[in-house]
Amino acid sequence: MKAYIERITYYLPEKVEENLNERLRVKTGIEYRHVAGGNETSSDMAVKAAEKLLADVSKENIDYVLFCSQSPDYYLPTTACIIQDRLGLSKNCGALDYNHGCTGYIYGLGLAKGLIESGQARNVLLLTAETYSKYINPEDHAVLPLFGDAATATLVVGKESDSEGLYGFKYGTDGSGYNNLIVPVGGARHPYQTTEIKNVTDRYDNKRTNRNLFMDGGAIMDFALEVVPPSLNEIFSANNLDRTDIDYYVFHQANNFMLKSLQKICKLKKLPYWNDVQEYGNTVSNSIPIALVDMMKENEPENLHRVMLMGFGVGLSWGGCIVDLTECL
Repeated sequence: MKAYIERITYYLPEKVEENLNERLRVKTGIEYRHVAGGNETSSDMAVKAAEKLLADVSKENIDYVLFCSQSPDYYLPTTACIIQDRLGLSKNCGALDYNHGCTGYIYGLGLAKGLIESGQARNVLLLTAETYSKYINPEDHAVLPLFGDAATATLVVGKESDSEGLYGFKYGTDGSGYNNLIVPVGGARHPYQTTEIKNVTDRYDNKRTNRNLFMDGGAIMDFALEVVPPSLNEIFSANNLDRTDIDYYVFHQANNFMLKSLQKICKLKKLPYWNDVQEYGNTVSNSIPIALVDMMKENEPENLHRVMLMGFGVGLSWGGCIVDLTECL
């Protein structure tokens, strides 16, 4: 039994904000971002993405739900349990939340592969959803123009096959950089109830509090340029592949500048490489599956035997794998 991606769908909130700063638009490539409604949660969006996927799939066949989010509905219970009920899935279905950001989709595929190929599940519904906009101070223009909200649904299924559908997984973690992308207050370390609100204005006049999202963009950029190229090379080496053996490269869609920099340093300039953040911005764990859907609209799945995925960001974390999309409908 081998795990394969069979379907991917995504949902974008109705509200759209336009980036009006021309300098940032040119550098980041981000012109628009979708923003969740005031009462719209990550589970609301995940359910809508899943409903699109399940319109063509029997609910009774789903035997596990994986939900990736850093903006869950509650501290507890598990949001995946709530989603199981809202979708009307079997009560014999497993349900698990995991907290991950820009590498979250890679981890989800790895978990789904493990569940399927160890015989614990046959049809895994992998959901990602983020509402980072709720963490961002509207006067913090260091991060406001970058992040968009979204949700995705991926059906990973078991197939009788001698070839691999998901393979070449490579993970990495450097927790020493955790504070370079963080919401400092709100968890058990610094609870809302006992932590004083601190207002911060940086040298560029961006305003935030310690309850808002903070990102050291320069540190994240340096981190990505340092860890992605060697990880890519390790995946190539472990699987006896060369750069030209990959049919398409789909990295975490952070922004145009970072993607172009990675394309250059990874020596992928003349190879099929997805870079399209114009309509979405950085949607965190959603960015890779959204990119896959859009990329497959322009490329026939039967020509996508080897697609290299690479995520990197909050944690600090990075990870990559190769997927065979020839079975994706």
